[in-house]
Amino acid sequence: MIAISTNRTEYRNDIAEEIRLFLGMSEIVLLEEIDPASAEIVFYLTLVQEGLLYTAHAKANDLEQTETFELAENATALEKKKLEKRALKLACYHLLKRMYPDVATPWGSLTGIRPTKLFRELSQEGGEQSAREQFIDLFDVSEEKTDLAARICAVQEPFIRSVQSNQIDLYVGIPFCKTKCLYCSFPSEVLGKQDRLTRYLEALKRDIAAGAALVREKGLSVRSFYMGGGTPTVLSASQMDALLTFLREQYGSFGIEATVEAGRPDTIDREKLLVLKQHGIDRISINPQTMNDETLKRVGRSHTREDIVRVYDLAREIGFASINMDLIAGLPGETKDDVQRSCDAIAMLRPDNLTVHSLAIKRSSLLKKELDDHALSTAEQAEQMTRIGAVCAEQMGMNPYYMYRQKYMSGNLENVGYALPGKECVYNIDMMEETASILSHGAGTMTKRVFDGQNRIERLPSPKDVPTYLNKLDKLIEDKAQFFA
Repeated sequence: MIAISTNRTEYRNDIAEEIRLFLGMSEIVLLEEIDPASAEIVFYLTLVQEGLLYTAHAKANDLEQTETFELAENATALEKKKLEKRALKLACYHLLKRMYPDVATPWGSLTGIRPTKLFRELSQEGGEQSAREQFIDLFDVSEEKTDLAARICAVQEPFIRSVQSNQIDLYVGIPFCKTKCLYCSFPSEVLGKQDRLTRYLEALKRDIAAGAALVREKGLSVRSFYMGGGTPTVLSASQMDALLTFLREQYGSFGIEATVEAGRPDTIDREKLLVLKQHGIDRISINPQTMNDETLKRVGRSHTREDIVRVYDLAREIGFASINMDLIAGLPGETKDDVQRSCDAIAMLRPDNLTVHSLAIKRSSLLKKELDDHALSTAEQAEQMTRIGAVCAEQMGMNPYYMYRQKYMSGNLENVGYALPGKECVYNIDMMEETASILSHGAGTMTKRVFDGQNRIERLPSPKDVPTYLNKLDKLIEDKAQFFA
């Protein structure tokens, strides 16, 4: 157990995230909440203000670290909070770096999901060169990752400029899967009795109808549409047809792109693909995660490499404009040679997009519970695997166009989406960079409102599990109406 003692307990979670960069999934608590003798390590952090000077001091195991920052005279309350948090996090980070010099931290002290969003904000404040210098010199981000953030921001720029204040992205969640994968922590249900799914779809239509009425009332328009999960293609062809028909009737348009995360090949067939195509869905994902049959069995995927190829060829035959494939680097038992073979197989198929994920050990996943039973990659191996994925994407002519990070990722790395020029997914950019509002329908989804020109974002989560969503739908509909008031 790791303990924190600080005079600024409101930043306890931020401090804990820095510690987790080095100590992984250790339990982290405030010192006053436990018997001090039970703590393996205690981190003492203080923040002292003298006028405009803020000094953060970190101490553990007889090592100490101090960081001092000066606040601008005309700083806002938000800027003051950012500086306080930054001072404490950096003092903690540099102390940890001295304690654990061999731990890989390619993103330096950054712990947030969206490094590119920070890079863009810093570029807007002082130019790209200033953003680069702050990433490398202040946050200790590697030059390679700084270059990645800069490249992605450059690709995203025209998409971000095109967002209009009256536009929203539309998201629909289908939180059901055929089986649960070893590494998954999403609150999806394994598809059992059809009555639960039927009840969910009925409730989802009520949710959609209320949302569409709200969009009409507020004079909003749909910029892009994305159906995710779970696995949306667990729906039968007739269920998918009915749902997409209803969405079209209510919203009128899916905007400039329409995506369905088809996902697992064992849920995809010709009839379903034809339904998607007939409703104007122009982008789909077919996600192998690996092209190694042994690994697919190990992680709970009930399909084979041959199934992936068969379904991909079928989707190409039907004529989808863009097909994405996902690859996870660092799956249990895999080596870099396995990842290379997967990449070689994917390259032969020539998808339009490739998303390279780094395995994240999620607290509620089966993998976390069975951690001792699986051989996992080292940080160095994880880095080599993601680099193989990046090289594969580049050799297919793709550029990185969006990225995000998660907690407990192998090697403290990242997930990167690559795309052929002109095949970038607008929804992915909008969602990760938080540049457009999102109206979401379904359990486990997040509605988001971006206030134009105010540097302000508000979020409204839907209940995570299906039973709670069904029980609280009326309240959720009311909350959304108030949210966009």
